[in-house]
Amino acid sequence: MSVKENLEILKSQLNENVRLVAVSKTKPDEMVQEAYEAGQRIFGENKVQDMVDREGRLPSDIQWHFIGHLQRNKVKYLAPFINTIQAVDSLRLLKEIEKHARANQRVINCFLQFHIALEESKFGLSIDTAKQILMSEEYKNMEHIKIGGVMGMATFTDDMDKVRGEFKTLRKYFDLIKNEFFNDDDNFCEISMCMSGDYKIAIEEGSTLIRVGTAIFGEREKH
Repeated sequence: MSVKENLEILKSQLNENVRLVAVSKTKPDEMVQEAYEAGQRIFGENKVQDMVDREGRLPSDIQWHFIGHLQRNKVKYLAPFINTIQAVDSLRLLKEIEKHARANQRVINCFLQFHIALEESKFGLSIDTAKQILMSEEYKNMEHIKIGGVMGMATFTDDMDKVRGEFKTLRKYFDLIKNEFFNDDDNFCEISMCMSGDYKIAIEEGSTLIRVGTAIFGEREKH
C-alpha cells in the first residue's frame, strides 16, 4: 500500500469534525512529500531539529504541529514557523513561547497537555495545575499565544478499555476547561489524542485531531 492509499483509507473513516495529523517522525522527506501531494497538510514531529530541517526543505504551506516534549531552550527554533505546539505542560514553557512569538511578531497556537496515562514517563499537567496557569496574571497578559485545546497521550498498552478510560478523562478535562475559561471562545475547540493503534476509540471519545504515523507511513525502521 502506498502512502496515498493509506491516507485515503484513513480519511474515509473520519467524520467531518476530525482532522488528521500525519506523524512523519523518522520518515524520509519523500514520504512526507507523497502525503502532501495526496492532500495532507498537517504534519507532526517530536524532535525540534528534525522539524526545523524539514520546514526548510518541504512546501511552505504545511502546518507543522510539534507533538513531543518541548524543552524551553528549543522554542526559539520553532517560533518563526510553527503552527501549533501541542505539548504545553508548564507555565514556564508557555512564557517562553510567548516571548519568542512576540519576537517573531506571530501568534502561536498551543494545546495544554494533560497527564492521563499511568506511565510515569509521560509528561503533562494535572487539571488543578492547568487551572492555576489559566487563572494567573502572567497568562492573562499574554498576547502572542492562543490556547486552542487539549492534548493527551494514553498508556501504551493492548488494553483498549484502559485507553478508552484515559481518553474519557481527557474529554472531561476539555469540558471543564472550556466551561470555566473559554466558554465564549470558539478557538478553544480541539482535543488531540491517540496513535495509530487507537484512533478509532479516540474518535468515539470526541477527538477532533488524531495523530497517526504508522497507519500512513508504515512501521518505523529499527535502528
